[in-house]
Amino acid sequence: MTIVTVDAARRERAVAACSFDVFDTFLLRACTTPDGVFERAYQRLSLSKAFPNVSESFIQHRIMAEARARRVAKNARGSSEVGIAEIYSFFPFRLFGLDRSALSDLVDAEFEAELELCRENPEMIQQYTDMKRRGYRTGFISDTYWSTDQLGRLLRACSPGLDWDFLYASCENGTSKSEALFARYLSEQQVDPATALHVGDNATADIKGAKRHGIRARYYPQASRALAAQLQRESSVFTLLCPGHSPRLDQGSRTLRRIVSAQTPEKSPAFRLGVTTLGPMMAAFDAFIDERAARLRQDKARKVAVAFLGRDGFLPHRIWQALHGDTASYLEINRRVSLIGSATTTAPLVKLLREIVKIDATAFGAIVKVLPPAVVAFFNQFPDGITSGKELAKALPHLIEEAQIRDLAAAVRASLLVYLRHTIPDFDTCTDLVLADLGYAGSVQKALRQIFDQEGIGIRIHGAYLMTLDDAFHDLDDNDTAEGLISDLIVTPHVKRMLGHNIALLEQICCSADGSVRDYRGGEVLREINPRPAEQLALAAKIQAGALAFVDRACEFSPRYGLHPFKAPDVMARWTAAILGRLLLLPDDDELLLLGTLKHDVNLGTQALAPMLDDAAIRHQLVAGGLLAACANPGPSMWIAGSFACLSPSHAFLYLLFGANRLPADVFGDIRCGDIQIGLFAANGSATMENVPCYRTGFGDIRIRIPVSSTMDVQTIAVPLATIAPEGLLHGVTVEAGTTIQTISKSLDVTALPDSKLTMAGLTVSGRHYRANDGDGCLLITVDPLKQPVAIFSVALTSLSGNRILALQDTDAAGPHTSVA
Repeated sequence: MTIVTVDAARRERAVAACSFDVFDTFLLRACTTPDGVFERAYQRLSLSKAFPNVSESFIQHRIMAEARARRVAKNARGSSEVGIAEIYSFFPFRLFGLDRSALSDLVDAEFEAELELCRENPEMIQQYTDMKRRGYRTGFISDTYWSTDQLGRLLRACSPGLDWDFLYASCENGTSKSEALFARYLSEQQVDPATALHVGDNATADIKGAKRHGIRARYYPQASRALAAQLQRESSVFTLLCPGHSPRLDQGSRTLRRIVSAQTPEKSPAFRLGVTTLGPMMAAFDAFIDERAARLRQDKARKVAVAFLGRDGFLPHRIWQALHGDTASYLEINRRVSLIGSATTTAPLVKLLREIVKIDATAFGAIVKVLPPAVVAFFNQFPDGITSGKELAKALPHLIEEAQIRDLAAAVRASLLVYLRHTIPDFDTCTDLVLADLGYAGSVQKALRQIFDQEGIGIRIHGAYLMTLDDAFHDLDDNDTAEGLISDLIVTPHVKRMLGHNIALLEQICCSADGSVRDYRGGEVLREINPRPAEQLALAAKIQAGALAFVDRACEFSPRYGLHPFKAPDVMARWTAAILGRLLLLPDDDELLLLGTLKHDVNLGTQALAPMLDDAAIRHQLVAGGLLAACANPGPSMWIAGSFACLSPSHAFLYLLFGANRLPADVFGDIRCGDIQIGLFAANGSATMENVPCYRTGFGDIRIRIPVSSTMDVQTIAVPLATIAPEGLLHGVTVEAGTTIQTISKSLDVTALPDSKLTMAGLTVSGRHYRANDGDGCLLITVDPLKQPVAIFSVALTSLSGNRILALQDTDAAGPHTSVA
């Protein structure tokens, strides 16, 4: 280790000094990563018009040119330090229709991009000023391809009037901070390292490099390790959800998030989640709602009110209050109340009831407020008086008279309108109502429209949603509107379905701590009992507090740092989709531990709570039908992506690829690879041998699907594992039952057989690992009497026999065994 020493005479002359790194310390860039500068340079060049869709190639060639320039310099001079012109000398000019005379244009474009994207860091400016006031010599030491002249121009462009005592650029000194640049600075400036301080963001170059020369160092990281990993995942999600758009230029959104995160002291996981993830999303959503209301108010004849729908709109309303004061209302209107209030026939009730898994007469009475004798008789037909919502919906038109529905709806409308007039100031003089909600199909908005029409109220309704299922608004009234921040113009409908299948997590985080509305009395809300546990409510409150803290600090820091990410609507919307997608679809282990215990209250007049995670169900579906079938299955957990993530991060990423339509079936689906003879042993002692197909999965595993009918009276199934794979891992055995093979394929009901139903005959077993003792080793599956006409038993295993399972090109030619290489 090299330590710079200073003799006594020089020590007397030495002056205390403070040096600063330039990029990502003294100057911050309004882009997600440094190569955002290269993209902006490309956009500034005239070649972007001649080659409009090759920015990625330009950026990668810029990166490769720098790598090549550094290799050549290292070989020629012993140092990899190079200047910007040297870098561009290795750029493929001809590829982009340029000649070498364009080198200066390329350099100028990149420098102009730096000027546009760089901002002074007020925190560093303050420290720099303090050091100068205390008599320290101050200046800059930078590992950079920009010359000292270019660095000086850039520093003064960002901070006019800035002066310095020294400025070192690695490219002009032929050495970096990790090598001898600090030593040169100490020697030339006659600085005693014991009196020197260096501030920088790079743990190796700035911190270790300074300490190696005896200089005190202050670490100024751009993000914690956890936040850096989260941001990296977000970039991957952005690329998948928003193809064709670059994740590099984000109007400074990520830089602002890093600043807020670094300067927010509380570190609890829930609060941090609110600061780093939920807060940025809600700030973008608030800007979207505000812009929507402002657009309407441009027409001076309109009197516009803004209202947030409870319960999911609770946090967005709190954000609005923090930013705009008490200029919006909080409306507790749910789908159940609005649909009943809008009903003139049983159709809305039928639609509502179809979504309820199980229901009894008491729950029906709580929802509908009437319980006709015919309905009671209907429930009495079923065991314990419980039936499915689908069965009830099918029978309902014959069980209740439409006159009863109309009377019920009229009563609900009357109490609802009293509540609206009580909650929305000057409701009767309002011309337009902006209805803000997380989304998605606008069922409350459309029901309110029908209620207003029935009551002769001409208020136009404008839905402002975080996320919309845009094809659901085809029947919207001509005078009403609906827009989503994350619309089908931001992400595809396919992606939207994936987000929708996991959105319950966001709903619980944003939700109020109150129970759902069931009715109104005198303008006040009557609520259901809230079934969610107190621990869950406290967790949501902590996350919401973090989101509010982000909004508060972002308002403070945004003008100070010159970062205004919420003023570019399309960029804001795409990054909101990426942040939401990262949280829902690629959670890390800490988030799974934090959020996995949450439960979703069904909120349809019942007290039911659905688990957020169910990784066991996903595992069983993987055994029964494979990856594609498990990804396409919308249940049973409310947070499907989280359930995949519980298995492994790779499983979560594969689910993300499926949702982004990037998971090819011919790679990840099951492909027939042959047949295998299995033994079926009946209760009467008879035995038959049947050929069943073997499939190779996308992971190279083997799946065997064995159909059995109740008429066969099968008691035991023998699967010759020694023939398929003499050594392997048995992942499990599942059974699915139904009336036909076709109904089984659509079923969500997969049961894993316990180990007590499995016998390894002629096999040496350790956990899930087995090895055949001879060629007759079998898996024996005990079959209980079937309660359905047909069942399919699935066996999933990994062969450890050293052979690759090969799929047959012609499945009609499948032989008696699997095909292996």
